Amino acid sequence: MKKVIITGASGHLGRRLFDHLAQLNDYHVRGLDVRPSEHPDIYTADFSKEGNWKEQFSDTDTIVHLAGDRDPSASWASAISNNMDATLRIYHHAAEMGVKRVVLASSNWLQGGRRFGNERLTTKLSPHPVNAYGMSKLFCERTGAFFAAQYGLSVICLRIGWTQWTHDNKPGKHMAMGRWGQEMWLSDRDYLNGMQCAIEVENIDFEILNLMSDNPGMRWDIEHTKKTIGYQPEDGQHADLNTAIRLRSAMANLLSYKLPNYLSTTFPGW
Repeated sequence: MKKVIITGASGHLGRRLFDHLAQLNDYHVRGLDVRPSEHPDIYTADFSKEGNWKEQFSDTDTIVHLAGDRDPSASWASAISNNMDATLRIYHHAAEMGVKRVVLASSNWLQGGRRFGNERLTTKLSPHPVNAYGMSKLFCERTGAFFAAQYGLSVICLRIGWTQWTHDNKPGKHMAMGRWGQEMWLSDRDYLNGMQCAIEVENIDFEILNLMSDNPGMRWDIEHTKKTIGYQPEDGQHADLNTAIRLRSAMANLLSYKLPNYLSTTFPGW
């Protein structure tokens, strides 16, 4: 029986994973979230401050850490409190309470500054965050590496693609950020499969992995994810590029070649 705690269990991704694992016979799942929940196994916890929530970590195999400010436009104050400080507490108390693994929800925004490039986006490539949110996730990855090396905590950081709240999470040209947005699409079942693989895989000390569906033509490398945790995506979609998207992409590529800093602040949604 795998004993798993999901932080942010009342959120979009958290509740989806909570309900999926709860129906499996070999899992015992509890949730923690800053928002009160009607579910008897989801408890209230604010990770931005110390509290008795750490007692929930007792007798736990894996923490899936999805809680935090997920907004790309998050302020520095929120990114520091809700992402950096909160995750540092999670790691500290996980190690203290004997948790074996933390699966961290990292983000594609660690490579936000490479939107208009053409290099293959492996997890060995230097990060290029462009906002406080991306920087906070970089901090969470690096502190995860520290706790893995110094305390023996197994840490898997998943740079999660785009799972939408709307459109039944179907890909298409309605998605923002043009080609970039569509090529990081992650279907619901691929998300659940990737998370379950990260929970169940053995003999991992520390890894950073991309988690997207198998979208043809995308720059994101998921081969390392497949080999490392046995992830087998079932979905994938070519980017649907209309004339307007192609023109914006061409202009962005031209501007980014000469004015990368100007572009990242003037066209943040591209």
